[in-house]
Amino acid sequence: MAELKTKQTSASVDKFIKTADQKRREDCYKLISIMKKVTKAEPKMWGTSIVGFGNFHYKYSSGREGEWFYTGFSPRKQVLSIYLMGAFAKSPELMKQLGKYKMGGGCLYIKNLDDIDTSVLEKLIKVTMKYINETFVQAKAKI
Repeated sequence: MAELKTKQTSASVDKFIKTADQKRREDCYKLISIMKKVTKAEPKMWGTSIVGFGNFHYKYSSGREGEWFYTGFSPRKQVLSIYLMGAFAKSPELMKQLGKYKMGGGCLYIKNLDDIDTSVLEKLIKVTMKYINETFVQAKAKI
């Protein structure tokens, strides 16, 4: 079975963020503040381009398992990718209130933070954490 390439590293989050343009950096530091507040975890680099918060162990019925972060983001050139596993399907009412975004898989894509309601984003992060804790941490479920 192939090993997951994206793992937590010791690389500097601040150094990574400083490679982005001014507006993207401002949005990244706002996201760090929001995610740190909700998760109570420090930001860590995952791979070379993802800032993640917290971590948990998962195991699927196929036998695939690994470590992943509760929530995180990646400042791509065109969009900010925000990782929110389980939040979309569990919170359609919040998604309607969020603002301007696109989504795919477990990612929310936004041009910049001014396009969304960050208080709604905080609620979506809480939904994500609850889903992960119920699915992987408390229940130790194999899915």
